[in-house]
Amino acid sequence: MMRWLLGLTMALLMVGPAMAQPWDVTEGDHVIDDFRFEDGQTLPEFRLHYRTLGQPQRDAQGRVTNAVMVLHGTGGTGAQFLRPQFADELFGPGQPLDISRYYVILPDNIGHGGSSKPSDGLRARFPEYTYDDMVEAQRRLLVEGLGVDHLRLLMGTSMGCMHAFVWGERHPDFAQALMPLACQPTEIAGRNRLWRAMLMDAIRSDPAWLNGDYEAQPTQGLRTAADLLMLVGAAPMAMQVDLPDRDTTDAWLAEQLPQRVAGLDANDLWYQVNASRDYDPSADLEAIAVPVTWINSADDFINPPELGLAEHYAPRIAQGRYVLIPASPETRGHGTHTWARFWRDELVALLERSEP
Repeated sequence: MMRWLLGLTMALLMVGPAMAQPWDVTEGDHVIDDFRFEDGQTLPEFRLHYRTLGQPQRDAQGRVTNAVMVLHGTGGTGAQFLRPQFADELFGPGQPLDISRYYVILPDNIGHGGSSKPSDGLRARFPEYTYDDMVEAQRRLLVEGLGVDHLRLLMGTSMGCMHAFVWGERHPDFAQALMPLACQPTEIAGRNRLWRAMLMDAIRSDPAWLNGDYEAQPTQGLRTAADLLMLVGAAPMAMQVDLPDRDTTDAWLAEQLPQRVAGLDANDLWYQVNASRDYDPSADLEAIAVPVTWINSADDFINPPELGLAEHYAPRIAQGRYVLIPASPETRGHGTHTWARFWRDELVALLERSEP
């Protein structure tokens, strides 16, 4: 597998190496009766799947003090954070999120992994959830399911990065520190909105979609979606090295595209991408009251630094620090967020400056 595809969180790019060590992971489901979405729709039984590492530690009042929640990106699951490029850099003895000290919580968000999603049966009749719905489900998992009403740290990658900004504004006292990686705290517009709209249109324009009640996956639409996801997630410098000529590139695409299409459900993917449609925390950034380290990478197609958005928004975060990781043949484009070696030192510094 090409090194520039490992660790990306978009739906087609979830293939990664085997875990380097067997982490002691607890899995569970928090079930919420009559979960109400912001548009008024409800699910009579809503399931949020999660994984945890480590054990909760409590103070004299019984409050959990060492919880860390890490949120995945579009098309991902909490399992991606068990891969070596993330877990082996952070969770081991003496490492920044050593699980002998921290209680690490890895949810599968609405519409993803083991959580409730369209492909469970409702298909295109599933409620059209938003990022606000996803954050509320995360909150209820923590408070009602795991007995956690305070986070030592909330970290999020890509879509999870955007969730971190929503958390900071909606629940300013819940997390002690925020670390959003690979996103912008503003409306998804321009080229970023364009590729998403193109992907969704490709799925629902396929004659085989049948209003979401397809008997076989609408492969034509999914092939276009897969093409788009590979482009927006890849790292250009590393790709040029690994695919240096026409024949190598064409052979790689011929091998990889069918594998990626085979792993997709059209309704699930459409909903996952559609969930970003009304995201825009830009008006209330001053409400974020805790230390923040916000990190993007210079070779990220989805969040290109030349737009100048970080320079505009970062000064409005009172205790914010913005870091741009320079592009190199070693960075992973958008997926740099999952390779902890590029930003591990920033995590250590954030934990230090957010100590009470």
